[in-house]
Amino acid sequence: MKNKKSLGQNWLKDRAILEQIADISADLPEDFLDKNLVCLEIGPGLGTLTSSLLKHFDKVIAVEFDESLAKNLPNSFPGKNLEVVNSDILEFDLAKLPSPYVVAGNIPYYITTPILKKLLTPLNKPEKITLLVQKEVAEKIGNPKESSSLSLFVENLAEISLGPVVKRELFTPAPKVDSQVLVLTPRPQKKYDKSTEVIDLIVKAFKNPRKKLATNLSGYNNYSKQEIETILSSLKINKNARPSDLNLDNYATLAKSLKKR
Repeated sequence: MKNKKSLGQNWLKDRAILEQIADISADLPEDFLDKNLVCLEIGPGLGTLTSSLLKHFDKVIAVEFDESLAKNLPNSFPGKNLEVVNSDILEFDLAKLPSPYVVAGNIPYYITTPILKKLLTPLNKPEKITLLVQKEVAEKIGNPKESSSLSLFVENLAEISLGPVVKRELFTPAPKVDSQVLVLTPRPQKKYDKSTEVIDLIVKAFKNPRKKLATNLSGYNNYSKQEIETILSSLKINKNARPSDLNLDNYATLAKSLKKR
């Protein structure tokens, strides 16, 4: 079937990598081995990853936005415990999924951020998330040279690791960039809860990510820019630092020093 560029459809054709993604998805602690495991697959497309996932999980629920692909997919796996849902993953109700479940998929680059936010914030959280994403995005989240609002958001909600890099020529059609497997294990509790004010501080800091941190935070809890510069220096943070220069723990420390007064 012909891919639809508007939906960001690039299908991975390398069987070894597909098996590796399924293996990573199913690599769970021993206490899950005796449980019925469900895998939510995002964007199954032609079913190349679906085939590998069905070897590891008791059931695969595949959410496919493309109506024609969703209609044809079950025909490729007769007798298998596969449920195909023709839906936008951003509108799919995760609360309907049985627990425990994991998530896997080769996701469209243009909706990576909203998908991550959806998967990391439900009450019914997955045990593990294994996604094939743009290599640059995977590195910004899993091995950032500098922080971003997205990398801090993900780190606050999940343990992060990186899987194999997947070269662009292993896809049909080949995208313009390489991909990489991003592996997230949602934390039972957020590293820093909203009540600590860390999240509010980060949101304020990244309103203008290219500006100096002290400039962005001027007026935060009634602190002047000069006062913030002084506090940054006292914490051994460059007073001219930009939002991307601080990690999550730095922001937590800074939040304590900028308590309401």
